[in-house]
Amino acid sequence: MKIEALKLREVRMALRYPFETSFGVTRERRILLVEAVSEGLSGWGEITAGEGPFFSPETTETAWHVVRDFIAPLVVGKHFAAAAELPPLLEKIRGHEMARAGVESALWDIEAQEKGIPLAMLLGGDREEIACGVSLGIQPSVKALLEKIEQELAAGYQRIKIKIKPGWDVEVARAVRERFPGIKLMVDANSAYRLEDTAHLKKLDDFYLMMIEQPLPWDDIYQHARLQAELQTPICLDEPIHNARQAQTAIELRACRIINIKLGRVGGHSEARKVHDLCQQTGIPVWCGGMLESGVGRAHNVALSTLPNFSLPGDVSASRRYWEEDIIEPEVEVSPEGTIRVPTGAGLGYRVRRDRIEKLTVRQETWRAR
Repeated sequence: MKIEALKLREVRMALRYPFETSFGVTRERRILLVEAVSEGLSGWGEITAGEGPFFSPETTETAWHVVRDFIAPLVVGKHFAAAAELPPLLEKIRGHEMARAGVESALWDIEAQEKGIPLAMLLGGDREEIACGVSLGIQPSVKALLEKIEQELAAGYQRIKIKIKPGWDVEVARAVRERFPGIKLMVDANSAYRLEDTAHLKKLDDFYLMMIEQPLPWDDIYQHARLQAELQTPICLDEPIHNARQAQTAIELRACRIINIKLGRVGGHSEARKVHDLCQQTGIPVWCGGMLESGVGRAHNVALSTLPNFSLPGDVSASRRYWEEDIIEPEVEVSPEGTIRVPTGAGLGYRVRRDRIEKLTVRQETWRAR
């Protein structure tokens, strides 16, 4: 494929409901969409960076800068036999995994279209449907949280994840367990605790959780190893895993028993597959985390989740949980059994709604081959 043009758009999408974590509250997403054009085909990717440097150092603005000034000049006009040839070209760019992932994802979409197969098949996926969980932000009250869980279970979701932070943790988990003793339940701390909180975090062992996700600082692996040695509950690492090397370090240090693979955080499908394969070889289950993506990013997550070691329900939930109207059709839907059917069309398998994207676009820039 020759990349004849690369277009970057910022779209703004209001969430149906505010989403609160230990970082703060999100009400609107500034989403960067990447469109790559090659021989009449358009491939789409999404840059999942947040509006501020809270989940990671990357932001909407830094990603725009890196794509404009560094990635686009390296990519536009180049020939690629496969999307997997892009990461070596971008190795000189340190970090900025989400910016790199957005561009690489667009190339994977084109390659799958060229070959006339679904993206999931191109990645090596072997599932016709994926299991879905749901992530619930911090609620105004425990009563509101319990009502929300009731709704999500009725919608079919197979696993419930609740966000926690100091002051909203042990007693909240206790209330959920008392109300829903048999559900698959996990908690996500988003780095809200310190190793000194070990005795407090050990109280969560009473609630037979699937996992506690990222309790300690975002860039730490060693202290998580010390904490995991004290907990019965499996630790799941998220923020510090940006590549297979860091995943190997975490596994060998026994810092976790589960790893969350986020496509943007690890730099794209090529590295995500490496992390997946390493975890499969070492007996570490993985699942796909979410970043409040639009339908484009969600479609890529669906494809990624078809790989065989994605054995735990991920955060890939229905479009309507987040948006009044998505930018793809059909929108991502969850069955009453808590699954998403993997599309069978070539590429992403969903049609990107250009009309909807144009209405939501607040800025755009295009680079063309000379």
